Amino acid sequence: MFETRLGAAARAVQASFDAVLGGMPRVPVVDAMAHAVNGGKRLRGFLVLESARLHDTGEDQAIWPATAIEALHAYSLVHDDLPCMDDDDLRRGQPTVHKKWDDATAVLAGDALQTLAFELVTRPECSPDAAVRADLALTLARAGGAQGMVLGQALDIAAETSPDPLGLDEITTLQQGKTGALIEWSATAGARLARADTGPLSAYARALGLAFQIADDLLDVTGDSATVGKAVGKDADAGKATFVSLLGVDGARARAGALVEEACDSLAGYADRAETLKEAARFVVTRTH
Repeated sequence: MFETRLGAAARAVQASFDAVLGGMPRVPVVDAMAHAVNGGKRLRGFLVLESARLHDTGEDQAIWPATAIEALHAYSLVHDDLPCMDDDDLRRGQPTVHKKWDDATAVLAGDALQTLAFELVTRPECSPDAAVRADLALTLARAGGAQGMVLGQALDIAAETSPDPLGLDEITTLQQGKTGALIEWSATAGARLARADTGPLSAYARALGLAFQIADDLLDVTGDSATVGKAVGKDADAGKATFVSLLGVDGARARAGALVEEACDSLAGYADRAETLKEAARFVVTRTH
């Protein structure tokens, strides 16, 4: 069920991007935006659609925040791949935007994807309730900015030049921002659309986000670039402290497994309706890319 719904979510998000970007001028920056949002697992978009399903909100509304979070995520990857950040040549098995075009186009494409995300969650089609749209925009800004993802990225950059390696608590805080903030927003978006309690889905997403990052750290050590779709081994080469470097491969896997159980337990109040979200948590720690 999970893989079926993940695939359906990916297709729905791509169709939404095709429609939105198809209405823009055919210029290099828009082509770069389309390149940046092409492919990927669409896990964040799936979480939006699935959390909306839990609250009986239709896909005609939920597709807007689902596309928005994938746009914001794509912007972060475009900028993260730049030479001044991680300096990556490969993303999702394709050349990164600055390699296919140039640095300036990559910066502008990322900027445009970020602003597109806020346009999408504030469109009337997203919700007839202006207060709901405002809440989505406000919480998305917090998740994506200096209280969330950007903070995590800044802490990550600072750690690269710090004489003292990060401890487990510090890495956890860093990753709760860098990776976890957008995952948490995604999982709670459906509850926000329905004006429902976000607590259970927040708890689920916090555990899921850390499990996702541990899985990423494991792939950097155990994966190969052809399968993963991006360079691997970079963390070790840079001497970065990660969950794997601190816990070891087996310890990191055990910690990820415990987080998956924690995530699933958070959904007990939804009973069998949340089974697909539980499958998503299990997928996160067994994925190969």
